[in-house]
Amino acid sequence: MLLFHPPSIMAWFRTLTRMSATAKSWPPPLLPSPLRTVPTAPVASASLLLTSLRNFSTGTAASPAVEDRPPPHLSQSPTHCGDLGPTEGGEKPRVVVLGSGWAGCRLMKGIDTSIYDVVCVSPRNHMVFTPLLASTCVGTLEFRSVAEPVGRIQPAISREPGSYFFLSNCKGIDAKNHRVICETVTDGPNTPDPWKFNISYDKLVIALGAEALTFGIHGVKEHAIFLREVHHAQEIRRRLLLNLMLSDVPGTTEQEKSRLLHCVVVGGGPTGVEFSGELSDFIMRDVRQRHAHVKDYIRVTLIEANEILSSFDDRLRRYATRQLTKSGVHLVRGIVKDVEPDKIVLDNGTEVPYGLLVWSTGVGPSSLVKSLDLPKAPGGRIGIDEWLRVANVPDVYAIGDCSGFVESTGKPVLPALAQVSAKQTIASNLEFFALALQFWLPHSQLVIFWIEQVAERQGKYLAGLLNRIGKAGGGRANSGAEVDLGDPFVYKHLGSMATLGRYKALVDLRQSKEGKGISLAGFLSWFIWRSAYLTRVISWRNRFYVAVNWLTTMVFGRDISRI
Repeated sequence: MLLFHPPSIMAWFRTLTRMSATAKSWPPPLLPSPLRTVPTAPVASASLLLTSLRNFSTGTAASPAVEDRPPPHLSQSPTHCGDLGPTEGGEKPRVVVLGSGWAGCRLMKGIDTSIYDVVCVSPRNHMVFTPLLASTCVGTLEFRSVAEPVGRIQPAISREPGSYFFLSNCKGIDAKNHRVICETVTDGPNTPDPWKFNISYDKLVIALGAEALTFGIHGVKEHAIFLREVHHAQEIRRRLLLNLMLSDVPGTTEQEKSRLLHCVVVGGGPTGVEFSGELSDFIMRDVRQRHAHVKDYIRVTLIEANEILSSFDDRLRRYATRQLTKSGVHLVRGIVKDVEPDKIVLDNGTEVPYGLLVWSTGVGPSSLVKSLDLPKAPGGRIGIDEWLRVANVPDVYAIGDCSGFVESTGKPVLPALAQVSAKQTIASNLEFFALALQFWLPHSQLVIFWIEQVAERQGKYLAGLLNRIGKAGGGRANSGAEVDLGDPFVYKHLGSMATLGRYKALVDLRQSKEGKGISLAGFLSWFIWRSAYLTRVISWRNRFYVAVNWLTTMVFGRDISRI
């Protein structure tokens, strides 16, 4: 006789509820590949249902092994995964975006999701507000203040059935067959082994960014820290605080204290100067009070082969040099020849010991961009035309650091965009800034400005272009629809900004190094710099975080917790 036990009934209902929730959370069944097969959600649900019925009939609770089983696509071996195949007639065209930087995220924000499905592929699920990244290294801002999840920038990738975000790396592009080859990201030995999969696209936007230039110098990648991602800032902060605490431990020699607390920055561009300014301000305001035992040992050295802030006005460069020197930053002109675990060697043979080495000598095309079988612009970046299309490759576009105009267009090659302040341009907005300038400047030729990166402008332009193409019926792969592309993208450099710490900054509104224009330095520039960034931070949530962090730092000092 079949017995019905109340605990068994409750366990059965809990299992059915869990089964329903799990089935809803699974993605739609992936299209089959000749080499890969994935059990679809209905199959797994049927298996779970049979197990539940057996458990119910025998009066036992559901097996934990069944309850805790991961989704089928995670439990398979790396060779048993599905692909995201071509779109069909009843589906929206698919735009695949490679990268989640300034250009890619601005594109996704502006794309019309009623016309397209959007698929983003990136090894990080957030965008980084890079102009404020240096502030996170010393505790002026918290890391979450400069990071915005991609799902908040474009909600469709979290909600729409045909739009996705894949935490993966791009491994190659098959432009002939309109496919992208991807590989999943892993995070340590306790995560699934990586596997490859393909994504078919109707339109492909390459926004892969760039990587730091090392010029082939031995030891840079092994011993230096770059400043391009949040994890770089986290590593700098942990190393800096660790060295501060180790230098105070009994038994540490004077020579070792001097080495541990020597912070060396290589590269005198905006990133290196801004980080040096933040670091010197941190030393002056926080280290001298909270680490009084070692305050006389800590120092900052900035090494540059030529002149610091070479793109700025001569007067602004001299002002920056004076302010950095006044803040305790030691400026050294030289070329690094070798990097060892505890010292660097300059071209004149000088050895510079260090405890923290930050490398910011500019950027170049990544190894992936170099390996792609696509037309290249000077410098190895992907060659594009005036409408940001990859030359002679249908349905493929490139924006941001990884792209540059091909020489045949007659357009100037786009500059490297990752030197944070150098890639900021001026546009019209914010009457408040105009009033501030009018108060300080006697002339009526005012510029009402707003910072906007070249990469972001490209993303905004391309989103509008793709929307126009989609509305005209040209959103499908290899579409033969005649579409008026409108005006081409035009890059025009209108100015640069950089902060020096201690309430000082530079604003250079010239269109070129030899051109004429307004240039400002001092507290007013710092106020404009900070106000502009506060209003330009990615979301209202992050603006609130940044404002609160700035206020907290001003009142209580920087957070020096090593977490």
